[in-house]
Amino acid sequence: MREYRTEELAEAAGIPVRTLRFYRERKLLPPPRREGRIAWYDDQHLARLRTIAALLERGHTLGGIAELTVAFENGRDVGQLGELLGIDRSEETPVRLTPEALADYFEGEVTPENLAASLDLGYLATDGEEIVHVSRRLLDVSSALVREGVPLSAVLEAGRRVREHADAMAALFADLISTHISEEAVPRLRPLAKSVVEAELTMAMERLRPPTGTPQPGTPHTGTPQTPSS
Repeated sequence: MREYRTEELAEAAGIPVRTLRFYRERKLLPPPRREGRIAWYDDQHLARLRTIAALLERGHTLGGIAELTVAFENGRDVGQLGELLGIDRSEETPVRLTPEALADYFEGEVTPENLAASLDLGYLATDGEEIVHVSRRLLDVSSALVREGVPLSAVLEAGRRVREHADAMAALFADLISTHISEEAVPRLRPLAKSVVEAELTMAMERLRPPTGTPQPGTPHTGTPQTPSS
């Protein structure tokens, strides 16, 4: 089995040395063999680094990968590990539908205008007699909003506006990473951008909630009545 110094292992894995050290500090890698002050890694460490890179590319966080590492070292089987991190599922899976199945998803909202808007956004495409939706997640969310009472036309317009913001955020992170690291690092660090966006969106939704104790519109005021001044 080949052995690598720190710099050699980082080069073989295609990551900076500081990233390798960070993974080691997070205990994502087994300890290296020590020979005096020299740390020696082997092919098992390289395989672990390539696994981490593959999981990051699929959108998993370092915290989730740490869970996988602990589970692996504690002897869980492959099926349990797949369930733990969802590594047996693709995040964006196209869905093939008949026109009838599409109509069932959206309960009478499949009008020529909405179909045209969906095709224009790239959500839908045709393949022979079948319709292909670009994303299972977007299909499920869109149909859930329609079932809750949001018109499909409004959902599609919201999707168009989200697309504009998403393109801008993607360009921002790509420029940030390309400027300070390299263009080649953009795919590898994409999950970090995703985590920032998810965290910011979660906090933004929380900021929309009224403060605790604030009366809601239409809620009668229950405080102590004021005595009219004379």
